[in-house]
Amino acid sequence: MNRVAKTRRETKETAIEVDLDIDRGGKVEVNTGIPFLDHMLELMFKHALTSLTLTASGDLEVDAHHTVEDVGLVLGQAI
Repeated sequence: MNRVAKTRRETKETAIEVDLDIDRGGKVEVNTGIPFLDHMLELMFKHALTSLTLTASGDLEVDAHHTVEDVGLVLGQAI
C-alpha cells in the first residue's frame, strides 16, 4: 500500500500542483520558476527517498513570496 497524495492550490497569485508518493523514491521533478527553491526541494525529497512532482506558476514578476508560501502550504497538505 503506497502512501500517495495529489494536492492543488490555485489563488489569484499562484497555481501549484503536487503529486507525492512517500513510499516510492527516485523520481523528483520540481519546477517553481525559482531555481534555488527547485534545487532545495529536489535535494530534500531525493534524499528522503520520496517521489515528488511539483509544478508552480506565480507572480514572480512582483516577487517570489506568494509562490514560496503556497508551495509550502501545498506540500504541508500533501504530507
